[in-house]
Amino acid sequence: MPARLFSFIGGETGLWRVTKMEVIVGEPLPAAIGLEIASGSEIPSDPHASWVLRGITSNERYVDREERRQIVAKLLDLGRPEATCGALIPIRKNEAWWALTQEERLSIFKEQSHHTEIGLEHFPTLARRLHHCRDLSENEPFDFITWFEYAPSDEVRFNNLLAALRAIPEWQYVEREVDIRLERDPV
Repeated sequence: MPARLFSFIGGETGLWRVTKMEVIVGEPLPAAIGLEIASGSEIPSDPHASWVLRGITSNERYVDREERRQIVAKLLDLGRPEATCGALIPIRKNEAWWALTQEERLSIFKEQSHHTEIGLEHFPTLARRLHHCRDLSENEPFDFITWFEYAPSDEVRFNNLLAALRAIPEWQYVEREVDIRLERDPV
């Protein structure tokens, strides 16, 4: 069974180098120059870590069978040699979002925001993994962490995707978002 629990450790070292940390909304994270990604229940000890964000992979909660089929058909693998750029985007939604029923959140996600359609339109072949943080504890600083990997030539397309997603009705519920850009040496 593949690992489901992931830790993103921002600090002085790591396979990924932090090139930019931009606060989109809310509080920043402490500065880091490197990022290590660990999977499994054991979090590597790093006394110099600026922060550790944890999330668990789970089932898709806001897509129907056809959307899932389209996503899976186009989703690229993580760790591709040409994907030397990465983005770690942790997000916390406000209490108004969580006060909605699942059906109301689904309506905002799909019918009002067209979140999945925008993703498939702007960047249909993207390597990404979504992590849920709320399922771990109420003390996690974010609700979701999305990890993306892409080739340097796809940076403009990736930025266009994020701009489109940040303009949809769903984003009025985001109270904290940090956009962390990274790069690594070719494999």
